[in-house]
Amino acid sequence: MFERIAIRYLRHWAEKEERKPLVLRGARQVGKTTLVELFAKEFDTYIYLNLEEQENAALFAADYSFDDLLAGIFFKANKMQSENRRTLIFIDEIQNEPKAVQALRYFYEKRPDLYVIAAESLLESLMGRHISFPVGRVEYMALHPCTFVEFLRAMGHDAIANHVETVSLPASLHHLTIDLFKKYMIVGGLPEAVANYAQHNDLVRLNGVFNALLSGYRDDVEKYASKPKEQDAIRYILNYGWTAAGHRIQFAKFTGATFKAAEVGNAFRTLEKTLLLELVYPITSTSLPILPDLKKSPKLLWLDTGLVNYVAGMQENLLFNKDADELWNGDIAKHAVGQELLGSTVTFGEKRMFWVRDARNSQAEVDFVIRHKSHLLPIEVKTGNNAKLRSLHQYMDESTATIALRLWNGPMTSDVVTTQKGKSFKLYNIPLYYAGHLQVFLDAMGC
Repeated sequence: MFERIAIRYLRHWAEKEERKPLVLRGARQVGKTTLVELFAKEFDTYIYLNLEEQENAALFAADYSFDDLLAGIFFKANKMQSENRRTLIFIDEIQNEPKAVQALRYFYEKRPDLYVIAAESLLESLMGRHISFPVGRVEYMALHPCTFVEFLRAMGHDAIANHVETVSLPASLHHLTIDLFKKYMIVGGLPEAVANYAQHNDLVRLNGVFNALLSGYRDDVEKYASKPKEQDAIRYILNYGWTAAGHRIQFAKFTGATFKAAEVGNAFRTLEKTLLLELVYPITSTSLPILPDLKKSPKLLWLDTGLVNYVAGMQENLLFNKDADELWNGDIAKHAVGQELLGSTVTFGEKRMFWVRDARNSQAEVDFVIRHKSHLLPIEVKTGNNAKLRSLHQYMDESTATIALRLWNGPMTSDVVTTQKGKSFKLYNIPLYYAGHLQVFLDAMGC
């Protein structure tokens, strides 16, 4: 298995003096268990408890003292307790036993020498079932699908990966790296798909992987909702919602007359809690603080661009189309950029942003906005030297920022641009493969 960037955060967590039990959150099939098992190789003792197994859940369900509980955990794992051995305990699918969640505070208070990680896939959707974590006794980490750099490392392109991470790729490698990014968009970032492609270099084989992943998500519907109508709405979204990736959606019009707007909205919000998708609401200000306008239509971003391309049937076009400008200008490239922006952080609850002009009948919209120091910087995902950036110009006219970003399939360049209102700003044209490392770029530029 290839190494995930998130393991660096795990190592940082393990080195903390005031370390707390870590709750690892992420959608199904993003590699949480595999990540922890890879990390476990750095410990003397590793204990894995999957609470989907009744006998493991029963250890926590019984009213044992914490000392007795701990003795039972080590006994069942056939491990010896020792202060001289660095021990990692991984409690997987912890939501299956609420008392296991409660036990995390005692690991923190009574045995801070033990390294404890808890994980599950549907935690947020199950919070309404009176499962709550001990406040101030745990910390959180989000795991997302593989980034482009992780894809490169899985494919054996470590040197290119290093250059992308440090935003220092030689110009001579640009076309090769853009082609690799295109393959990354097709394969996506779900670890099973990445590992399969890295081993076989066969895109056709991925169809079986994607089908299995989609079937698994659909089979989980009963876990997401209990009422038949809610389940039907979720199934509809899981079957047909992928084609709306990167688009702004309206709940009332999403499924025609089949479901009510409230039912569609509830179904989307439930799926958002499982981290399969994100409803990104726009901001209308160009300055801090960040205040999404929940009255406006959200943009739909799914978990993984590879799944989106598979369901939408875009794989062949992306791979073989020689004149790819239309594809790059479309929502596929924007969706991939959005995935890279989210994948660059392990902070749980991090939200992507985009901007719309707060004016009647205005069509101005900027694809993404990122926070850098005291500014909100606009990002447009467009290609071609003659790309019109009217919305970006309108944003800059309202902003105090003096730089803007365009992500495209061309090389790294910069221009000084003047809006119709006379404001000059610097526009950086940045290759798409740097999307996950914009903060590195901005720091290097002294912005």
